[in-house]
Amino acid sequence: MLRVGIAGLGFMGRIHYKYWKALEGADVAAICDANPNIEEDVKRTVGNIGDAEDAIDFASLQLYTDFEKMLSDGKLDAISLTLPTYLHADYSAKALAAGVNVLCEKPMALNAQDCERMVDEAKRSGKVLQIGHCVRFWPEYAKAKEIVDSGEYGKVIAATFQRLGAPPTWSIDNWFLDEKRSGGMTLDLHIHDTDFVQYLFGRPSAVCSFAAKGAGGALVHIVTQYLYDDDKVVTAEGGWAMMPAFGFEMSFNIVMEKATIVYDLTREPAFKVCPAEGEAITPEVEKEDGWFLQIAHFAKAIQGEKVKPITTLEESRDSVKIVAAEKESARKKEKVWIA
Repeated sequence: MLRVGIAGLGFMGRIHYKYWKALEGADVAAICDANPNIEEDVKRTVGNIGDAEDAIDFASLQLYTDFEKMLSDGKLDAISLTLPTYLHADYSAKALAAGVNVLCEKPMALNAQDCERMVDEAKRSGKVLQIGHCVRFWPEYAKAKEIVDSGEYGKVIAATFQRLGAPPTWSIDNWFLDEKRSGGMTLDLHIHDTDFVQYLFGRPSAVCSFAAKGAGGALVHIVTQYLYDDDKVVTAEGGWAMMPAFGFEMSFNIVMEKATIVYDLTREPAFKVCPAEGEAITPEVEKEDGWFLQIAHFAKAIQGEKVKPITTLEESRDSVKIVAAEKESARKKEKVWIA
């Protein structure tokens, strides 16, 4: 039985708790959170997608406010690190050095230098560090990757991705809206699609981005074209400038020579392949969502099972690099090459 700890019991911490509890062969043994009122505060409804666990059985858990004490006393095999982004590098390094495997929420870190530090620590420790790019595991996105890679419908001509919502105001001290701690909208939200573009097509050679700013000067909406050596046109749009009543939307359209792949929760069916001839079809996909599938993948990896390399530390680092180039491009209003 895997003994698992969770560091940070906000919305994503509760999501991780829910899916670790659903995974056979794993037990959530400990939780670390600096909030002294955590047992009451987890009852609040938070988040923009999915349902966090409503009831947490604190009586069955070791509850810590000191992260290092949890590492030393908890006898853990792994932790889900769901702390604010600016803490990812330091706390991942602490856990790995203590001999504990780490599933760290995305983005990997605030900058590429911290990402490199995490890569180095993972190699030094010999433990597994996986970054929570759950969209790579999301059933419809994973199936789209499979279809594109198969070549069944020819090459990709164009692709567009969208991810839009209201500002995330549910964190206790509003750390999401503090760019120094979260990286802002581009690094917290838009990176989902930046990372998937990289997963689907490889690292772009350059980006060209345009962005809108909110009242405080932070970027709240971005549109990026990812430039490749061939003629395909790949764009992604992301933002959290929508009004609360808008809710949350994520979608994509992948235009191929012989078919278009569509995913849009506002359509019925939400996911379909529209071939050049005949009716649209809805391929079968995994029944579990991406959060569960990434945790199951991580659990297999730390138990020594051979798993498909769906995400790598180098690619997670590169997604942070690409977003940094997007922000630079939006600021300069010119194309920026990816180093």
